[in-house]
Amino acid sequence: MKPLSRCAWPSDDPLMLAYHDTEWGVPLHDDRKHCEFLVLDAMQAGLSWRTVLHKRENFRRAFAGFDPARVARFGSRDVQRLLRDTGIIRNRLKIESAITNARQFLRVQETGG
Repeated sequence: MKPLSRCAWPSDDPLMLAYHDTEWGVPLHDDRKHCEFLVLDAMQAGLSWRTVLHKRENFRRAFAGFDPARVARFGSRDVQRLLRDTGIIRNRLKIESAITNARQFLRVQETGG
């Protein structure tokens, strides 16, 4: 069997290595997973992927398992709750964009996109 060829960016970080080996560049056809990456990619803006990846499980908990229908229903109380959550990236614009993106994600689903 041919040894796995890796990029240099995962370094020796176990989470980064697992992401590189099992998720990065792999075609994706699961709506919840698409929603997850919409949230995580938005949170990454201006930060390293490593920072986001190490908070991934906290994001999963905070954003209702990345269920787009549930996240789309988040309101101002949820935004306030998320701004107090030390386990995630607490940027109001990023949090609000995650909620808006979930709403738009559902609109695309409705049109069969």
